[in-house]
Amino acid sequence: MLTALSIRDVVLIGRLDLHFGPGLTVLTGETGAGKSILLDGLGLALGARADAGLVRAGAAQATAVACFSPPAGHPVLALLAEQGLDGEEDLVLRRVLTADGRSRAFVNDQPVAVALLRRAGALLVEVQGQHEQMGLADPATQTALLDAYGVPPALGGETAGSWRSWRETEAALLGAREAIEAAEREEDWLRHAVEELDALAPEDGEEDRLAAERHRLQQAERGAEAIAAACAELAPRDRRGPGPAAALRAAARTLQRLVPREPSRADPPETSPAGTALAAIERAEEALSEAETLLSRLAEEAAADPRRLEQAEERLFALRAAARKHGVAVVELPALLASLRGRLAALETGAAAVVALEAAAAQARGAYIAAAAKLRESRRAAGARLERAVGRELAPLRLDKARFLCEVAPLEEAEWGPRGTDAVRFLITTNPGQEPGPLSRIASGGELSRLMLALKVVLASGSPVPTLVFDEVDSGVGGATAAAVGERLARVAGRLQVLVVTHSPQVAARGTAHLRVVKQATRGRASTAVEPLDAPARREEIARMLAGERITEAARAAADSLLAS
Repeated sequence: MLTALSIRDVVLIGRLDLHFGPGLTVLTGETGAGKSILLDGLGLALGARADAGLVRAGAAQATAVACFSPPAGHPVLALLAEQGLDGEEDLVLRRVLTADGRSRAFVNDQPVAVALLRRAGALLVEVQGQHEQMGLADPATQTALLDAYGVPPALGGETAGSWRSWRETEAALLGAREAIEAAEREEDWLRHAVEELDALAPEDGEEDRLAAERHRLQQAERGAEAIAAACAELAPRDRRGPGPAAALRAAARTLQRLVPREPSRADPPETSPAGTALAAIERAEEALSEAETLLSRLAEEAAADPRRLEQAEERLFALRAAARKHGVAVVELPALLASLRGRLAALETGAAAVVALEAAAAQARGAYIAAAAKLRESRRAAGARLERAVGRELAPLRLDKARFLCEVAPLEEAEWGPRGTDAVRFLITTNPGQEPGPLSRIASGGELSRLMLALKVVLASGSPVPTLVFDEVDSGVGGATAAAVGERLARVAGRLQVLVVTHSPQVAARGTAHLRVVKQATRGRASTAVEPLDAPARREEIARMLAGERITEAARAAADSLLAS
């Protein structure tokens, strides 16, 4: 419920702090005292539309703060949790409106959008006035109101669950159909791509293996070329000329003829200059022979297979070309092939899946329609009970010629939803022979306010909104009708917190708390104030409402009678 309201610099209100309790709180005061301004301040805190005209003259900004203590599990707590806002035991809605028309909104001192403040406010307070109807007159809420009044929650839950199952099955069916259509449109390309990749047969990790093998073969090829070049250097440069080995052998034969022709020398032949040269040539010949042998062996070992390198490169380049063609990495080719095979398989198995999903969707649709039909019958029965209950409240409120109707009308299939296949509308006729119409169109301001009161009396038990505000619901009535209005407001206040702006002493006498709105002048400037009334002051206020400016003892006695009753 609403526990406190603080207003700063709103029109005629400079500073105002009010506290509210449960039950029926009445606000009275002379015409023009500023009762509507008080409601404007509350509306500002609840996120209502506002313009710079609400800011008091000379002030930089207007501020309105409304404090609530919502019960556990109230929808506003779920709304705050959904928005990631911290929930507390007390809920504070604050709005700041600057003189240039800009505004800021806060929930528990956390900045929020004004739209969120408005959503939270609508869950906490419902305003019923002659010129503004919120809640009951809104067709969007009437289905929920009827369901809360007399429809078992299990029926609504079954219908909503059936709706979700049907929608999910329909979504799966649509996805299957779209997949088949897409596959059929590209069937030729799919088959060609699968054949091409099947022929290529890419393997996991193949690119790395081929790149390593290619590198190894290239290195081997370069080694073989170096060995072949070394061997070529040892071979005769001219086929008709001697090679290095033949030249060494010829030099050795020549030197061998020189060695025996020096008999006069005392040195052994091998120590003579010619012998030393011969020995060196013979060692060179042996070393050359060994080098040729080693090079021949290396050439045999390093002999590269040009075909193997060519095959590795062809395979590697083919894989990379296929990857470029399909816009993927080489490593992704095996997965791509599996995906393309699956899409082709969908052409063969997809038709059967679509048939199965069509059957499931038809079954889910049937289950939803059956659940919605049970919900419709329950709503019609609840609507008939609601009509009778509201009808009993109309005559005492001087609406004896009015007739309230609760229409449960079927919707077009495109409008079906989790709430069922029908829409609920509250209709009214205020005169015999008149065609029923929406509440806000048929009834006048005063009639509509009293009709809203009658509805609230009946629907109060199912209302999720803990605080109701009635603005001059008793306008244009008096006597027994005003007493009936007051009695019904008190009945509603037995279950919900009710604030009512009234000019009727019969209504004011029913209040559990009484606030008087007065206009006063301070230093030549008008301002609005609100005074909580104790028992004697309340007696005087009700007497004033009965007698006018001059309060008589008869008026006081009448006030005592009203308060006592």
